[in-house]
Amino acid sequence: MKTKKYAAIDIGSNAMRLLINNVIEAEDKVYFKKVAITRVPIRLGTEAFVNKKISDANIKRMLYAMKAYANLMKVHDVEKYRACATSAMRDAKNGAEIIAKIKAETDIEIEIISGEEEAEIIFATHIEKLINKPLNFLYLDVGGGSAECTLFSNGEIVTSKSFNIGTIRLLNNLVTELHWKEMRNWLKDVTKDKKINLIGSGGNINKVFKLSRKAANEALSLGYIENYLEELKKYSYEERVLKLDLNLDRADVIIPALTIFTSVMKWTNAQDIYVPKIGLADGIIKTLLYANA
Repeated sequence: MKTKKYAAIDIGSNAMRLLINNVIEAEDKVYFKKVAITRVPIRLGTEAFVNKKISDANIKRMLYAMKAYANLMKVHDVEKYRACATSAMRDAKNGAEIIAKIKAETDIEIEIISGEEEAEIIFATHIEKLINKPLNFLYLDVGGGSAECTLFSNGEIVTSKSFNIGTIRLLNNLVTELHWKEMRNWLKDVTKDKKINLIGSGGNINKVFKLSRKAANEALSLGYIENYLEELKKYSYEERVLKLDLNLDRADVIIPALTIFTSVMKWTNAQDIYVPKIGLADGIIKTLLYANA
């Protein structure tokens, strides 16, 4: 049995995450065991999408977080890591400057990846193997800044596209009818004459799935998500925090997130969505392994 320890840093629009995994190779199989996951809710998207720049205050918070991540990786004896930044850093005019500053102070190198690269990394998780059904699946990852859509069949990517429709953009009224129309038309075109089921990822759909108390291999129906969304809309932000026990940085974005999921399900005529609780950080770990293969 051979073991390695890899880490992934995901700098998203709503939060920054550090995932540390044991990668165990035994009997011609590879096992991934989560050692630690740390999430810091620095909402970079609000500034990046509205002002096109991340403030000095949030740059300082990012540096504190990245220094902590660097130390945690040392404590865990991480052999290799990869750090990726997504939609917020793509939009921020001072993104390159921030990356240089973080590199100088923490020695952590960060890549700003495109939406298409983001989809490819997520696909590296081999999500199709988690659903043992001979169907076409649309993978939908909903973040703060964008929605990544990947259609796959028989274990191969058919097509993928990134749309600037995310929860933080919706909260700040930055998504126009043209954005929705582009996404709707693309989805209808690529899924035409196909029976589609969805695979969903992102903190919001993960939260809904957890609250549903369903088994890991069960799906959520469109009806279930629609009903839950309508129930959420009855409560104010404060009530969603105090009465529904949602985190402060979850209580506002969960409604726009579920709006995206239900819209996509309707446009693709998908009745069910599987939620295997995987995402960009998991994919980054897999790319590290494959890069060494």
